[in-house]
Amino acid sequence: MSDDQLLEVIERYLNGEMKPDERKKFELLRKEDAEVDGKVVEHKLFISLLKQYGERVEMESRLNAIHDEIDVHTLKENLMIHPMWIVQMWRNHHSKISVAASVAIFTVLSVLLFTGKLTNSDNPNIIELKNKVERLDRSNTNLSRSINAIKSDKSVKGKPVVDKSTFTGTGFAITADGLIATNYHVVDGANAVSVQNAQGDSYKAEVLYAEPQHDIAILKIVDKTFEGLDAVPYTFKRAEGNIAEQISTYGYPDGYPAYSPGSLSSLVGQNGDSVHYKVTIPINPGNSGGPLWDSKGNIIGITDAKQSQAEGEHFAIKSRYLLNAIKNIPADSLDKKVILNKKNTLAGLSEAQKTEKTKNFVFMVKVYN
Repeated sequence: MSDDQLLEVIERYLNGEMKPDERKKFELLRKEDAEVDGKVVEHKLFISLLKQYGERVEMESRLNAIHDEIDVHTLKENLMIHPMWIVQMWRNHHSKISVAASVAIFTVLSVLLFTGKLTNSDNPNIIELKNKVERLDRSNTNLSRSINAIKSDKSVKGKPVVDKSTFTGTGFAITADGLIATNYHVVDGANAVSVQNAQGDSYKAEVLYAEPQHDIAILKIVDKTFEGLDAVPYTFKRAEGNIAEQISTYGYPDGYPAYSPGSLSSLVGQNGDSVHYKVTIPINPGNSGGPLWDSKGNIIGITDAKQSQAEGEHFAIKSRYLLNAIKNIPADSLDKKVILNKKNTLAGLSEAQKTEKTKNFVFMVKVYN
């Protein structure tokens, strides 16, 4: 029997195409002829390697497709402006990173199997590979700990996580699709802006519209990972509030969330300024751009730390100027018409309940210069 004929017989044997009696005779031949048996084992290994190679090529194609889906330019921008970029990348691409690691390991093992270096457990190459895998596993464990530390704002290797933003303020949602109100002085001159929600997730944002004369800016979240908010629970009140009525704000003074209650002490600001209210709430750095609620949960103003610091008292911009700014946004800057919520779901709730319900709609605004 020629080699070609023997190869054909072996293929029929491995593919299960032989009749029972023919298969029995061939298995007897394998027992009697070590050379034939060796060729069967060799051909079986060859077919297995071909199959594994095909699977590897298919995996690499899938990985390339995943790579093409990743917006490298956006990732680069996120690395520059998001202090939580490690967390962001891990959340968005951890499954893809795992696929890449799997392909790399599979390739190494396939090469070792093909070269016969995997058949001997005492082989120094196998021992070295084992040591490398163990080191890689330890490195991966340390990386996971670092990521978890960043998520919980703990230190990494004894060093605190440093936020590279140069200034922070507060902003609050106008609509569920990512329009956010803040003070103009918060974002004035910024090279980049991001907003961070109550869970610590950061999103890239842009200044959509501004009215410097009233210290109002409207941001838009443009991050692809942003999936929108639930229905905004508060409404925007155009009419002025009443002196001595109870008010409150929620924001990020010094970069930490804080609720502050108070009252409306005057319907005008310093020297008869009709744009501002005077309030008894301390407006500290970081509070700039926060929401000012009345006792029913209506937005009646925007807290203004710049004005407060300049005058030594505390002020907020009246909401009607915000409503006018929203109306003045050029239509060609919007994907769709801005429709404000007209149903207040905060009325009748305690202050603690209102704060809990609204905290996910108030953002820390981070500015990078």
